[in-house]
Amino acid sequence: MKATLPILLLLLPFLAYNQNYQGKQKEIDAILAEIKAFSEHVVAGDSEKIAAAYTADAKIFPSGREILAGSQDILTYWTFPSDNKITYHKILPEEIVVRKKEAYDYGYYEGKTQRADGSTLNWRGKYVIIWKKVAGQWKIYLDIWNRVEE
Repeated sequence: MKATLPILLLLLPFLAYNQNYQGKQKEIDAILAEIKAFSEHVVAGDSEKIAAAYTADAKIFPSGREILAGSQDILTYWTFPSDNKITYHKILPEEIVVRKKEAYDYGYYEGKTQRADGSTLNWRGKYVIIWKKVAGQWKIYLDIWNRVEE
């Protein structure tokens, strides 16, 4: 038992993270690529590319805010203040289900913000996304999230 305990401790993060993906692998891979690109755009502070990840009629449901609809509202929301910088952002889907030209996924996200005063804020939360395939590309139609207290 003593020899297996260190191995179990090393594997624990992987055992605790359960993924359930359903649908054609090609579509799941495309959604995973969109998820990865979204995080890269957030870290780069590229609000134009973040907004382009959404459908023209998308809605976002930020924690503690009203529903924001349409490209301009989404672009405005994702335009970050210049005195703070997101230095890390990762989306960890637990489930992705693809059904023809629609899909959903849910899971957790995490990140770090470098504040103007030099301090770092770590954050994480949970989310649900509804996807639509538009002109051959997966786009976010509905996006809701809220933080999880650490």
